Amino acid sequence: MNKETRRIFYQRLAELDPNPTTELAYTTPFELLTAVLLSAQATDVGVNKATRRLFPVANTPAAILALGQEGLESYISSIGLYRSKAKHLLETCRILLEQHGGEVPAQREALEALPGVGRKTANVVLNTAFGHPTLAVDTHIFRVGNRTGLAPGKDVRAVEDKLLKVTPPEFLLNAHHWLILHGRYVCKALRPECWRCVVNDVCDFKGKELTPPKGR
Repeated sequence: MNKETRRIFYQRLAELDPNPTTELAYTTPFELLTAVLLSAQATDVGVNKATRRLFPVANTPAAILALGQEGLESYISSIGLYRSKAKHLLETCRILLEQHGGEVPAQREALEALPGVGRKTANVVLNTAFGHPTLAVDTHIFRVGNRTGLAPGKDVRAVEDKLLKVTPPEFLLNAHHWLILHGRYVCKALRPECWRCVVNDVCDFKGKELTPPKGR
């Protein structure tokens, strides 16, 4: 994929969805951080079900700390790895209160110093909560970057670095959301739905199926 086709790629996704955003439900940077911490090896739908119960009761670091381990677990037990996630979230809340005045920091180093927060989680928070032009490469974006030829790479960091390099600046803020939604709903892992893909003519994927299966 060359410079011009990359621009067309993003223009098409932008026309389809001018204002993309995360499917995690949140209203504050702390709620977003909490949701992203809970989302590892879990679906956004599953996380939203849990946070719909949790956030009306506790949606600040102090309130979640007050729940304690068992109390927090009771709200998020439907999510995989909920015990370790509860532990990390409680530790994160403690650090936020002790070192950041209860606020979520908008700096990568400070975010990545929080328990359970890696580069991907930090990128999501920086991009979605604070408007930084970052890209959090998950399995969907990794697949789209490699399959389409947009930003091939052997690992998630290589794909992230390539995307940051080749994405036109005007598309960089929303690129994370466009790519993850495209990978989740169109450029699927097992059978990409090329027949309804708005970028299939500028995509490098060799196994395109442009005719939908019967019944679709």
